[in-house]
Amino acid sequence: MKIEREQTPGLNSFTGYGPGYVEVNRERHAGSVIVSGDRLMPWSARSAQEVTRADIAPIVALAPEIVLIGTGSAFVFPDPASLADLHASRVGVEVMDTQAACRTYNILLGEGRNVVAALIV
Repeated sequence: MKIEREQTPGLNSFTGYGPGYVEVNRERHAGSVIVSGDRLMPWSARSAQEVTRADIAPIVALAPEIVLIGTGSAFVFPDPASLADLHASRVGVEVMDTQAACRTYNILLGEGRNVVAALIV
């Protein structure tokens, strides 16, 4: 599905998603990714049930205001212990399916929020 909405110029935003991929700035990514306004990097997480503190470390390093964790096609809450470093850094964390995370990220980015999406694809 393509996301048809005005994008924030110069910043990474989601332009589409579907089974097995997300699209950032019209570029398709088939693996898990971490996306912020100015960064796009692969993410080591392969499933929500297996997210570890090591998987979360690169997200904490970005010092976001809020993190959206997309858990794939279905909502699955990761082990709360894996998110401890985000909570200790006073970062807001929302967990949702990946499609909802893409849409929510674009809205928050458009509001000027310091948001990071960590997506399992």
